[in-house]
Amino acid sequence: MAYADPETIERVLRTQVWAVVGLTANPARPAYGVARFLQARGKTIVPVNPAGEAVHGEPGYRTLADIPFPVDVVDIFRRSDRAGAHVDEAIAIGATGVWLQLGVIDEAAAARARAAGLRVVMNRCPAIELPRLAA
Repeated sequence: MAYADPETIERVLRTQVWAVVGLTANPARPAYGVARFLQARGKTIVPVNPAGEAVHGEPGYRTLADIPFPVDVVDIFRRSDRAGAHVDEAIAIGATGVWLQLGVIDEAAAARARAAGLRVVMNRCPAIELPRLAA
């Protein structure tokens, strides 16, 4: 099953609040640059990392369940073998979508999310897809 159809990508990219799982203050990590990109385009980013550290001026949280407000999409920067747990957390908190970054592939987790009514994008990067949408 395809998890990168243009309509789904566009609908997810139009959402406002992005919880970024794996985002830390390490500028060498891909999540750091992608989160800054999203923030620069008006998105609210929510760092989610084990330390709960703040990034890009936004308070961080240790888990998705710790976020005290609604999240539209959960953007997952974790290895494929760890992504499924975060997809399940995204379902549990009532997110409307999950975005598994380039190279993050978990077909079973994607199927669970879709079955729960979430929009699913997998093996794509919003920093690549958003400029296409604007074109």
